[in-house]
Formats: sequence, structure tokens, C-alpha cells
Amino acid sequence: MAVSGRRILVVSNDHVGSSMAGPGIRAYRFATELAKKNDVTLAVPFDTDLVSESMGIVRVVPEDAHEMTALATRFDTVIAQRLPVKTMLSLTRAKTRTVYDLYAPVVAELLAFDLERTRSRAGDLWFRCVSLQQEVVLRTGDAFVCASEHQRDFWLGALASLGRPDQDAYHEDPSLRALIDVVPFGIEPVAPTPGEPVVKGVVPGIACGDKVLLWASGIWDWLDPLTVIRAVHLLSQRRGDIRLYFLGVKHPNPAMSEMTKVAEAMRLAEDLGLRDRVVFFNTGWVPYAERGRYLLEADLGVSAHHDNLETRLAYRVRLVDCFWAGLPVVTTRGDSLSELVEKRELGCVVDFEDVDGWVGAIESLLDDPDAGARIDANAAHVRREFAWPRVVATLERLLTATGKRSQPTLRLRLLVAQYLHLRLRLSMLRRGALGTILRMLQLFAAAVSQWLR
Repeated sequence: MAVSGRRILVVSNDHVGSSMAGPGIRAYRFATELAKKNDVTLAVPFDTDLVSESMGIVRVVPEDAHEMTALATRFDTVIAQRLPVKTMLSLTRAKTRTVYDLYAPVVAELLAFDLERTRSRAGDLWFRCVSLQQEVVLRTGDAFVCASEHQRDFWLGALASLGRPDQDAYHEDPSLRALIDVVPFGIEPVAPTPGEPVVKGVVPGIACGDKVLLWASGIWDWLDPLTVIRAVHLLSQRRGDIRLYFLGVKHPNPAMSEMTKVAEAMRLAEDLGLRDRVVFFNTGWVPYAERGRYLLEADLGVSAHHDNLETRLAYRVRLVDCFWAGLPVVTTRGDSLSELVEKRELGCVVDFEDVDGWVGAIESLLDDPDAGARIDANAAHVRREFAWPRVVATLERLLTATGKRSQPTLRLRLLVAQYLHLRLRLSMLRRGALGTILRMLQLFAAAVSQWLR
């Protein structure tokens, strides 16, 4: 483990292991890069099969305020997407510097998630809790990072509405990059290498000579797999070599429930007579270290979404993997990475829910014999620009800044009280009075146990 005067805690709110999704990958890569020069500990919410000689890995329940506070206050710096509200309040009184990662705008995702479900009293209370927790993040963080300039504009507006950019901060840094800066989702410096076949000639129904379109992520409720399936259906009526492969369905986070879009996509594929013939679903989740083999076998990477707030703020992590592999991309417009695809000529960008546009874009890339080499050359520049060591350098600069900018205020204390009141109401709704009392007794016992240590 690296020896340094700076002790850093990186907190992941998502599963970290051999199989993981975007938030877990980002926390793991932050910790890995920072451990080259610092003494780093990675806190994970579930048991992990990863072992590291460069950093410590501990399991901590993300919602356990007593355990998280006791852990976080032992470090010089904490990097997290969010922490328990009581922990964030405690850190304003500690010497620990806090840097919050805002790359996944949870409120926007929750709005899109709730759109697919029947609203309930519990769901509305939970949304208000998440919104208040996000406000506490913005009020208490000493610095922030996000993944794109789109996101930075959004978060600057949110921070300004809370009075975070003041005259002193502006005088010292008119760009306000010392308050919030962009740290994109990185790309591994070493390109993927081919291995044993995993799709072509292996998955029943996909031949070695077929053209594979790879949906290289999960099927989240705010995405639009249905438009891609409809486009593939039209293509399959006039050519027999098109195959659409969804890389993962079951999220590696055991606490994550299955998205409704999964069932919708499977049902549409079945209704059109495409499932396991033209459209294929990997019902598990491809391990992180093996994803390169799937990317290298594919002919196109595909990703589609709707016209909503989540799209404007999104950073489609698995599109970055397509750039890593030099894989041509077809994606919907409206987010920062679609702009990158268009600007750097990494594939084609189509309009929202435009089935005919998808058909034309897919065929134009598949039938262009020079597209693969041309896009791979363009992607090489992107790979260097977004290499993990390079993007994490911006984060490291924010870690070494001196002084704390967040202060516990009366407004913050009132905000915390409001949050705790909502959590109590939510607990009463979900557990009932007796269940809530038992839960409070458990939390009290845990606090006493922590205090006695």
C-alpha cells in the first residue's frame, strides 16, 4: 500500500467486485489511481471478491451514520457520491475535507424511474428524502466533481441557488473550478485484447459471420431499448445477418430491483418474433474484466434514450467502453457523449425515437468497409484524452486544496431536521409504529456500541 501524508477514503454506494456497474467502477478506478501516490481505503456496501495490494478495502453499510461517521472522520479526505445526512453534518465540524462526486444526478434518475411506475405515498416521501439529501451534499461539500460540462452548468446553478459561490471564492478563482470541476468517466490506458469467442459462434442463433449490435449496458428505465428493437425488426425483414445482443440484464447490486424496461424489451422482442433469433438477452451480468472480449467481437455499439432531463445530464458509461475498444457507435442525440460521437466522428447520432433514422444509421456503418478503421483511428485520440490517470489528475488537484469552505449553518441544521422527520414518516408507512420503534432501538444500540469502542 502506498505511504503518503494524505489518507483518502473513497466511498462507493454501489457494488464493487468482479461484476459492477458505473458507480462502482468509478469509485474503484478513483481509488486505484489515487492509491499510486496516497494511502487509500475503498469503502464498499457489500461483500466483494476483489483483493488489492495497493489499497485497503472495507465493507461499510452506506446508510449507517454512526459507522460511516466514525470511519470518515479518521481520514484527511473523503470522496463519495453521498453519505448519511448525519455524517455529512458531522464532517462540517471535522478537519476532513469532503469532495462529492455528482456524476450520477440521482434526482433526475429518480424522476425518470418514477415515470415508469404508479405513484405512491411512500414513493413521494422517498423522492423528497433523496432531494433533501442532495441539498445537504451541495451545502456541505468542500469541492465537487461531475462528468461533463452539461452537468457542471446544472450543478453550478444548483450551488448558486444555495449561495455557495461567494465573493471571496470568485475573487480567488473566477472560473469556480476550485469549487466544481469536470472529471469524465475514464478509459483504461491499455486497449482490450481479443480472447476466446464469447458471442459469435458461441451464443445459439448468432453465427460467426453475423453483424452484432451490442447494447453494452444494463436496460435502465430511462433508456429506450424499444426503438432499437423495432429498428432491428425492420432490418431483419430484408437481411439475415443482423443480431442485437443486450450485454447485461441482472444488475450486480443485490439491492437493485429489476427495471420495468427489461420486461418491456423482452416482451417486444417476443411479440415481434425476434427473441433468441435476432434479439438476445444476457440474463446475467458480464464481469468487468471480460467486457473487452464482447466489445471486440461486436460490429456496432448501440445506446438509445428519451428526450428528458435525465438525458440532458446523463453520461452513458458503457459508450465510453465502446470508445475504448474503437467500436463504431449509434446513439440518440441530446447528451454530452452523443455530442462527442458527432464531433469526433465516432459513429452516427439519430433523433429521439426515430426508428427509420436508426435503420439508416446502422446500415450506413455496417455497409461502409472503411468505417471501422476510420472510427478506430478517431477513437484512439479519445482514449488518450480520457485515460484514467489523466482525468483523475483533476480530482487530485481538488484534494490538495487547503481550507474548508462549508460551514454548519442554522439552515443546514433545519434541513437535517426536516430530512429526519421525512425518514420517520417513511419508516412509519413502511414498518408501522412497532417496526419503527424497534428500528430506532437498533440504531440507538448501535450508537451506544460505537461510543463504547
